[in-house]
Amino acid sequence: MPNYRPIFPSIFTAGSIFCGFLSIISAADGEPTHAAWLIILAGFLDGLDGKVARLSGGSSDLGKELDSLADFFSFGIAPAFLVYTFKLNVLGKWGWIIGLVYILAAGYRLARFNLLATSDEKKHFLGLPVPGAGVTLASFVIFCYAIWDRVEYGEYLVSMMIVFSALMVSQIEYEAMPDKFNTRANRLKLLYIVILALAALTRPRLLMFPILLLYIATGIIKEAIRVIKVTRSGRGEALEQNDDDEAEPTDGRT
Repeated sequence: MPNYRPIFPSIFTAGSIFCGFLSIISAADGEPTHAAWLIILAGFLDGLDGKVARLSGGSSDLGKELDSLADFFSFGIAPAFLVYTFKLNVLGKWGWIIGLVYILAAGYRLARFNLLATSDEKKHFLGLPVPGAGVTLASFVIFCYAIWDRVEYGEYLVSMMIVFSALMVSQIEYEAMPDKFNTRANRLKLLYIVILALAALTRPRLLMFPILLLYIATGIIKEAIRVIKVTRSGRGEALEQNDDDEAEPTDGRT
């Protein structure tokens, strides 16, 4: 009997690709806010397809590859085209180089994720997730139009694109949505997510970007704290080793 269960999550994945395609068309037609909202809608559908796959028992290798393809298209190519159309194009060759670097970083990040999927990369994401980068760029466009009715501070948008490219290929860990909430840590994580989501829904055009930026900054801050602890620990061990060496008894000979 044919197994139709993988069809259900694939519908959401196809919807994400469709939104990415419409986003590119909207950007080409000179409608940046429409293009940005379509990327955010793609992010919503992308968040659902994995949950639907687990609930329906429809997970498959084909579905995972299709999901990565959807992420590359909707959160790699579509945001890069949006930013290039309205800001990067004025930079000449540097504009398309920055856009290309972002797309390549997204492709690398997704390829690495597929390799790590065998080790179940669930508790943490290694590197900034591609949907997180793409949706944040789109939310900045919406944020600007909500305040100034145009994209202001284009240099910040370009800088974010460069920084996000580096973060996607980095070894920095980012929190992932837990599949189970049987521990206190996972329940607290769910509570934080719900609070932030409700806050974003009250004023989505103004609050989505700061909340997403906070998520990205949290990963950087945690990594900085980890590096400081490791550095201090290494120095402490080195000092203890020196003290032990100095405290070793001599045999009395000169």
